[in-house]
Amino acid sequence: MLITGGTGKTGSTLAELLRTSGVPVRVASRTPPAGAPNTVRFDWNDPATHPAALRGMDRVYLVPPVDTTDPMPLVEPFLAEAERLGVRRVVLLGSAIVLPDAPSALELAAHVRARPRWVVLRPSGFMQNFLFPHPLGELIRRRGEIRTAAGTGRVGWIDARDIAEAAAALLTGPDGHLDDRRDYLLTGPKALSYQDAAQIITHRTGRPVRVVPVGVTEQADTYRASGMPDAFATALAAVDAGIQTGRDDQVSTEVLNLTGRPPRTFAEFVQDHAPQWANAGIHED
Repeated sequence: MLITGGTGKTGSTLAELLRTSGVPVRVASRTPPAGAPNTVRFDWNDPATHPAALRGMDRVYLVPPVDTTDPMPLVEPFLAEAERLGVRRVVLLGSAIVLPDAPSALELAAHVRARPRWVVLRPSGFMQNFLFPHPLGELIRRRGEIRTAAGTGRVGWIDARDIAEAAAALLTGPDGHLDDRRDYLLTGPKALSYQDAAQIITHRTGRPVRVVPVGVTEQADTYRASGMPDAFATALAAVDAGIQTGRDDQVSTEVLNLTGRPPRTFAEFVQDHAPQWANAGIHED
């Protein structure tokens, strides 16, 4: 089984879950750890690395290129190679959050859903975004602030560990239950506003966190300052502002349906990572 993005938030957890269950995995990464077993160099921008990663694999966890609004040109040749080599199951890490003016991501999801036993995961916002080095988590760590254009809008935040467990269930389960289901909305058990999240972090860690309303332009500038490409930073800022419309206020039972247990709450997530906020000092720029 091939895991792309194998050192990322969901890929690394998925690899560990599968290995613990005795499932052989090949971890693909742009910079695979030296000496790590069953790893292979993989770069979306280097198609020459794709065949070696896919060869001999019948199932693939697909994490598309990050920080781009146009993943399809890079991923389409990879998927064509996967079909040519007989990969029979692909689980795509898509998103429930739709970037504006970025039809390529929707095209990619439709391309995957059109293949038998290829499925799309559409997780909501990651709880891990509240941790360093994500720009949201970095600002909490440095200044005890959440800057957002989302107002009081809510998101069904999900722990990346729950996404990995759902992916593991789909990658290792029988083919039959995939015949009619090609799309899975993954969320946490409750939708929360940034104000809700700040209160939970403050209560659970003792670290005061406040929410600072900002405009879309200022939010985009924050993302650019973190190193994001301009178009992607602009799109993410627009997504943040769109939260206040209620479009991301969604909760599903798919994690429970796929794994047999409910998704982690935000309070549980904070408890598990409390030292990362509690031990950080506040520094003014």
